[in-house]
Amino acid sequence: MIDVSGRSVTLRRATAEAVVTMRPETIDLIRSGGIPKGDVIQITRGVGLLGLKQTPDLLPFCHRIPLDHAAVTVTLEEASVRIEIEVAAIARTGVEVEAMTGASIAALNVYDMVKPVDPEAAIGSVRVLKKRGGRGQFRDRFERPVRAGVIVVSDSVSAGTAEDRAGAAVRAALEHHDVEVAAFEVVPDEPEQIATIVRSWVDDESFDLVFAVGGTGLGPRDHTPEAIRPLLDREIPGLAEAIRSHGMDRTPYASLSRSIAGQRGTSVVLALPGSTRGAGESMDALMPWVLHIIKVFDKSFRHGE
Repeated sequence: MIDVSGRSVTLRRATAEAVVTMRPETIDLIRSGGIPKGDVIQITRGVGLLGLKQTPDLLPFCHRIPLDHAAVTVTLEEASVRIEIEVAAIARTGVEVEAMTGASIAALNVYDMVKPVDPEAAIGSVRVLKKRGGRGQFRDRFERPVRAGVIVVSDSVSAGTAEDRAGAAVRAALEHHDVEVAAFEVVPDEPEQIATIVRSWVDDESFDLVFAVGGTGLGPRDHTPEAIRPLLDREIPGLAEAIRSHGMDRTPYASLSRSIAGQRGTSVVLALPGSTRGAGESMDALMPWVLHIIKVFDKSFRHGE
């Protein structure tokens, strides 16, 4: 199975369709209740629900996820039965395969029920009509480059006695989402150096995003939040809460992080954990929806609305 543990939980929806073709006379028999095996429409609705719930038992690479909603619609047409299944779940992976499995099993049930009276019946297409949810739903498109700066805050990395991996993880996540990393600096745990770079990147360079990676723990040299907080026009507490919540699903130590986020002018400034895992999981929690703030700033501030 594909590892989806790094994904965020979002509302996922999918609708799938299956079509069973048959003679018009068979459709008339279904309408009149003349199919020997029983009520095709009602039985097919139940079979569709049973089928989609059995998806992870039938397909070994599908994750077992809690389904929050499922609806089966069976429509009689001139020479076909059309089955539509809608599925929803709040989960880390999509539900289109569940919808397709339910539709496929429902179509097989229709075929099984009508074949004694119609040897020409055939299962036609099975396809996904629509799906939504996951990161792609929250991806904003920009007509201009989005620029970011990354500050690695670490005494050991700045002294050359340790290799930076956390800052590299943040850079990789930004570039994956088409954000230009316009500046990358390594500084020791000195509040004034951190503040000086943040002010320069925001006030002079107009970076959209500034990430300070490290110094958010409880050690005697962890001062990044104290360096950044006075620079903010206002905090954005939901971002820091999202980072900790995402991390705590993976380790209780995430609750010890003092990550903060806020607005300075038309820039977003964030302080992230300095461990490679903590920095990477923080980016998983934030991207790509944090970029929506830049879209809001573009509309509200830069365009004077």
